[in-house]
Amino acid sequence: MYTFSQLLARNTVLGIVFIIVITMLSVVFLSGLTSEKQAQHQQALSAIAKQLGNHKELANTLRKNAKYTKLSINTFDGERVYSYTNPKLGFVFPTTQPAAKKISLKSENLTIEFQLDVSDDSFFVLKLILTISAVIIALIVIATSMSVKNNARFMSLVSSQIKKDLELVAQDETNGKEDIIEIPELKEGIKEIKQLIEGQVASSSVLEKEAYTDHLTHLDNRNRFVQFYESIMEKTSSVKFGVLVITRCSELQTVNQIHGYKEGDSYIKNVADLIHGAVSSYQSGRLFRLNSSDFATILPNVTLKEAENFSNDLTNRFNEYQNGADLDSVAYTGMVYFDQTKPLGELLALADTGISIAQTQHTNAWYVQKDADALKNNDFNQGNQNWRQEIDNVIENQRISLLIQPIQPTARNSKVYNEILARFLNSSDEMLPTASFIAMAEKLDKIAAVDKLIIETAINEIVSKNLLEQSFGINISARTISDEHFLIWLERKLLREPNVAPRIIFEISEYGLQQNIKTSKRFIDMVHRAGSRITVERFGVGLTSFKFFRDLKPDFIKMDSTYTRDIDDDKNNQYFLRLMVDLAHRLSINVLAESVESQEEKHTLERLFIDGCQGFYIGKPKPI
Repeated sequence: MYTFSQLLARNTVLGIVFIIVITMLSVVFLSGLTSEKQAQHQQALSAIAKQLGNHKELANTLRKNAKYTKLSINTFDGERVYSYTNPKLGFVFPTTQPAAKKISLKSENLTIEFQLDVSDDSFFVLKLILTISAVIIALIVIATSMSVKNNARFMSLVSSQIKKDLELVAQDETNGKEDIIEIPELKEGIKEIKQLIEGQVASSSVLEKEAYTDHLTHLDNRNRFVQFYESIMEKTSSVKFGVLVITRCSELQTVNQIHGYKEGDSYIKNVADLIHGAVSSYQSGRLFRLNSSDFATILPNVTLKEAENFSNDLTNRFNEYQNGADLDSVAYTGMVYFDQTKPLGELLALADTGISIAQTQHTNAWYVQKDADALKNNDFNQGNQNWRQEIDNVIENQRISLLIQPIQPTARNSKVYNEILARFLNSSDEMLPTASFIAMAEKLDKIAAVDKLIIETAINEIVSKNLLEQSFGINISARTISDEHFLIWLERKLLREPNVAPRIIFEISEYGLQQNIKTSKRFIDMVHRAGSRITVERFGVGLTSFKFFRDLKPDFIKMDSTYTRDIDDDKNNQYFLRLMVDLAHRLSINVLAESVESQEEKHTLERLFIDGCQGFYIGKPKPI
């Protein structure tokens, strides 16, 4: 749309062009007219001169009948009879002033030279041009004003139509009323805008879904959990109180290690379905997945008494699921009451304490953390104290059972072993969550005693069952190898069992070895002196160089599952593993692969010359 100044400028230019054209045509017309007028006057002058013999009378007659710029009458002898020059010449357009003419009259013995004065004609044409220009200027101003008003009115109608159509687009409706203005191009443009908006809305919906949805369970994730909790904490919210329930999947790490990540994903989805089934009984209940193993349930406007019924329902569902699954437990739950004064961080800490206490009770138990001051006093250590008692009970009463999972050699000359997996029992002979047990043992500085228990039990089992023809891997904590008393005990233990020591391979993580290179080297040297061997597990997660392994001289490296999972489809991991195998074999180190879950993965690893494969596809854990 043009502005007033733009329209005025455009119309002014057009007016000037028109005026110039009119002026040029007027000048051409006037020039022709004056030339013709001078020719006619020449004929008339000849006739008058012949009729009037008196020279003075002739001059007066000519002056009266015409207006001259110059008039001169002379005899053939050169005698000047009359001479006149107009001293006040008016406005004359260039090229319109006719040239002076000279007439010779032999019969009258006269020569007449004249030039007509056309200033009156030029002035008339000038006035005509100025009048036309004034009219054109007036028309320009009027037309411009009208154009601006019409354009403004038209654009107002277009704007109203666009606003109307866009409102229908936003409401996802079709126009059932008559249009304010019918413009096919506008309708097509609105249609394109609608398609664009729909595309943007769809893209935004997809991005929002990705940002706030857990891809495995399709539940709302931690971001949505925080957003939801903040919304119900607002003063205008209808939620004044409620219960926060945190449920922790206790067997995820074990399932991933033993059965593989696919089974781990299935386990998580099953637990999510179980919790969702319990939450569905509460109209306003919301379920979220916070991280790999934790789920959060918010029960708005529900009392702790009602929430206990919810947790009992959860435990029953978990127990039923456990009976049909190869699991020692399913999940443990911590609950805490909240109102609009409770910060989220404090609630999560209290619920976590509740989970720690629940894990020391019966399988799939729940615990209500009622005391909000627990974070500020010694009651916060209740979970730790319960765990300390359970760990001490396991150590003192040797409440441990051992399973083995085989590592299958890929060639006849490959030297591999069976990995020993420890399970711990409480006083009721119920299985404690292994990952939580180990984590709490490290936290409470009990891990060395736990590792001693595992090693002693494993050696006793090997000897009592006469399994000296086989080799066995025992996991050991990185913190334990830094314990001087443990190292002395282990060396003496291995030296007292010369037949068993060569059959034991100690597994320690790459990360654990990196924490203290000097201590790690001393531990490995001691193990080698006693006749046992070393496996560096979860290899590839850190940035360890092969110079590190050349100095430490491990016997095996076990590749982290991130490199072996779906290896048949991952060309990059295939290339990396082939390189690792070549370098390891040059250093006389055997390479093992864990979490092998399919025949395709196994065949691919064999082609890469991996020495041994371990995983659910190869063999399930079984009692030693």
